[in-house]
Amino acid sequence: MKRSIHSLFPVILCFLLCLFLGSCKKAPEPITKTSFKLNTVVTITIYDSSDVSLLEHSMELCDYYEDLFSRTRETSEIYQINQGLKNNLSPETEELLETALSYSRISGGLFDPTIGPVSSLWDFHAEQPEVPEDARIQAALPLIDAGKVHIQDHTISMDEGMILDLGAVSKGYIADRIKEYLVEEGVKSALIDLGGNVLCIGNRPDGTPFQIGIRQPFADTVSAVTALSVTDQSVVTSGIYERCFTKDGILYHHLLDPGTGYPCENELASVTIISDHSVDGDALSTCCFLMGPQKGMELINSLKDVRAVFLTREGGLLYSEGF
Repeated sequence: MKRSIHSLFPVILCFLLCLFLGSCKKAPEPITKTSFKLNTVVTITIYDSSDVSLLEHSMELCDYYEDLFSRTRETSEIYQINQGLKNNLSPETEELLETALSYSRISGGLFDPTIGPVSSLWDFHAEQPEVPEDARIQAALPLIDAGKVHIQDHTISMDEGMILDLGAVSKGYIADRIKEYLVEEGVKSALIDLGGNVLCIGNRPDGTPFQIGIRQPFADTVSAVTALSVTDQSVVTSGIYERCFTKDGILYHHLLDPGTGYPCENELASVTIISDHSVDGDALSTCCFLMGPQKGMELINSLKDVRAVFLTREGGLLYSEGF
């Protein structure tokens, strides 16, 4: 005998209730971990998983790559290359160095991974930073020349006394590797913050884009001049306020001009790059700052899938085409 539609109501109601409860399943509470690594504050937040081992391994990746790329850590690969103790390159170091050299060519040499002889003279983390003696800076300048770095058969050669410094690209590269790992582990919503290098995985748990602020330089409290809506992309800012000090009324910041050995002077206060990969944003934020607002924006507008916001010292905002 056929059952009447009325007799099926309890079954249908139960089925619909199960669907409703399943769709309303509470999202897991976000998990986060903060640690001082890479000479900065690293914070990783995962919104769609409660597996804390993902955070632990992400932090371990920071340690792993720092032991490759650090200019000052004596056990690192870059330190040993700079000291002439080795010349063979690991795949990761070779990849990052090739990236840095390509951006040196793109910027006409303003972005230079051999800035080490000069950058090592400036200590922006000292309790009482000092301006290096001009004679030492002038003596170091001839050692800066990315064109003299040669890579062949996974080995590197460069002139004696040259010092590699990959600090302008390494955080971006590391952020990309952390994202790669988390995505492979099934994470679809997360925020990776390596001291201002912000890399998003997907969207926020509610499906809306992440809101990433551009900091107001030298404000008494941390405040943003504007906010960017970002989905599954990187936001990297380079600015005069990040590592700096004032001496005799003059502001000295860490964005060094390889031609003079001193902080680059132009009308920019910061450059923010939005890109698919953080290593590109890291390199381009430095490139564009050193190139200045006009040439820097021309470079951004010539690239595909890259956007930029330049903040001038007077507080003006300059946007790339189609922002």
